[in-house]
Amino acid sequence: MIRFPGVFVAIVTPFTPELEVDYKRLSEHADWLIDQGVDGLVAAGSVGEYASLLTEERKKVVETVIGTAKGRVPVVVGTAAPSTGQAVGWARHAKQAGAAGIMALPPINYKPTENEVIKYYEALSDAGMPIIAYNNPHDYKTDLTPPLLKKLSSIPNFVAVKEFSGDLRRMHDIMRETDLEVLVGVDDLAMEGALIGATGWIAGLTNALPKESADMFRLARAGRLAEAKSIYTYLLPLFHYDAGPRLVHAIKYSLELAGHPVGPTRPPRLPLEEEELKAIREAYDYAVHRPVKA
Repeated sequence: MIRFPGVFVAIVTPFTPELEVDYKRLSEHADWLIDQGVDGLVAAGSVGEYASLLTEERKKVVETVIGTAKGRVPVVVGTAAPSTGQAVGWARHAKQAGAAGIMALPPINYKPTENEVIKYYEALSDAGMPIIAYNNPHDYKTDLTPPLLKKLSSIPNFVAVKEFSGDLRRMHDIMRETDLEVLVGVDDLAMEGALIGATGWIAGLTNALPKESADMFRLARAGRLAEAKSIYTYLLPLFHYDAGPRLVHAIKYSLELAGHPVGPTRPPRLPLEEEELKAIREAYDYAVHRPVKA
């Protein structure tokens, strides 16, 4: 069963100049993304700066996105937290708030044993929500390899993986060795992932370019390579920022360029340097001013 098809935007959390959460702007941004044709939203993920949110802020962010969606698209909720108990608490809150599923990193504060990873996801499964495992071995200590995912796939509710290793071969291996849904996790492999069978894409820079991104992914899923590539070629320089540490900064600056400002990043993320702003601006301009063939 395919539960999370298409383009799910990992939505940013807007902040005011005083670094307070701007819930009104969050609702407006979620509404705009839905109107632009995305297939779903992911709240309180890494792009949403979950780690900088206080408990009540994080709850309200999740509830705001789900309330704004009003069932028009499914909303997935990130559950990353330092302990199993906290992560399960976020899963239960997501269920109560009306989420369609959870996106779950493995334990994040140290390198767990394989058995600890399995027990962690079993505990999350008990919350009764479909689980999208988030494999990000660049930023966290655990690598959810295809053999490990095969073991995890026997856990009830463990249905999908967001694959962020950056290695396209991983997607092939996961699809061969498991029955899990494979969701592209890094923007600059979105077209390639769709072409080889990934059913969905949890996207970052799509916050700023939702329609173009959704169009490209659907074309690639349909095997219409030339048409997909005619869009992807121009999006790619900007998409490369999804794989770097300045991802959230790049997304928020791109939204400013798009005329949809969402405020600054919260510390410890600091403002971009002028050289970085220039490079992102050039990549954004290249993406939006691509030639249109008659």
